[in-house]
Amino acid sequence: MAVALTRAPSASAGDDTPRTIVSRGSRGDVIFRSILRAAGLSSFAITGLILIFLIYRGWWALRTDGFSFFTKQNWVFVGNEFGIGGILPDTVIIAAIAALVGIPIAVGTAIFISEYAPGRLKRILIAVIDLMAAIPSIIYGVWGRFFLMPRLVGTMSWLSNHLNWFPPFKTTVAYSASTFVGSPAIAGLVVSLMVIPIVTSLSREVFSQAPQGEREGAYALGSTRWGMIRTVVLPFGRGGVIGAAMLGIGRALGETIAVLLIISQAYNLNWHVLQSGGSSVASLIAGSWASADTNQLSALMAAGLTLFALTLVVNSLASIVINRSRSGTATND
Repeated sequence: MAVALTRAPSASAGDDTPRTIVSRGSRGDVIFRSILRAAGLSSFAITGLILIFLIYRGWWALRTDGFSFFTKQNWVFVGNEFGIGGILPDTVIIAAIAALVGIPIAVGTAIFISEYAPGRLKRILIAVIDLMAAIPSIIYGVWGRFFLMPRLVGTMSWLSNHLNWFPPFKTTVAYSASTFVGSPAIAGLVVSLMVIPIVTSLSREVFSQAPQGEREGAYALGSTRWGMIRTVVLPFGRGGVIGAAMLGIGRALGETIAVLLIISQAYNLNWHVLQSGGSSVASLIAGSWASADTNQLSALMAAGLTLFALTLVVNSLASIVINRSRSGTATND
């Protein structure tokens, strides 16, 4: 018996498109998603409103001084001579000192807590780090002014005497006890104490998420504990550590009260970090706000706008680094 074979009709191009699967959530799910969406969008709205407010209130100073507002190194209320040319670099210098001191200590502490500390000690150290993050900045400032600063004057003098070949460690005035009091270096050391808990907590969380399978694989290949940390934990957490460090720098850039209590206010650029004198944008605003008139308030708002833009850039870079990092994306397979 013969069988007739016929060609099956070809499928149309429209039949090859994927179907969109839509799940209908319950009323509770819809309400919960709406609340989360509103909370997320509100952060952008609040940030935008702050930006608009600073631009509006600081427009007089920016329009009057123009670009010279960012280059002039004086802040004189008489005659309305305003400029952050010396204050803004000092802000970055204090934050850089805090980062250079605080970030290595924080990363080392995070490695110890995550990989070496026994259970009971680990819990104690985590509680201490969390407590450090909760201490108000004015407590750090008072402690730094009355306890730390008198004990660091001798160290600052020794560094200036023996390492004056390094330009930032030179001093331009005669040595005395007041030469090293209220310097950017001391302010940066105190601010580093506020950077350490932030970087430590975030880095510890990243290190603890390193895949257990890769840890065991490193041990199976004969690696020591430090070898495992160096080849598995640190590469896994590199992006998270960088993001935590940048968040810590953003915290240091905006520190106000501690710097105001410690540093000797001066509005000229001070590259000599061991020498007394300097300021930061945040401490300038806090110290000058009460006695400022309308024009001076506009200049302070313009300075705040500059600091806002700087910290926004730093935190945005931190978010980009964290999103692109490998941390949290691996599995134990």
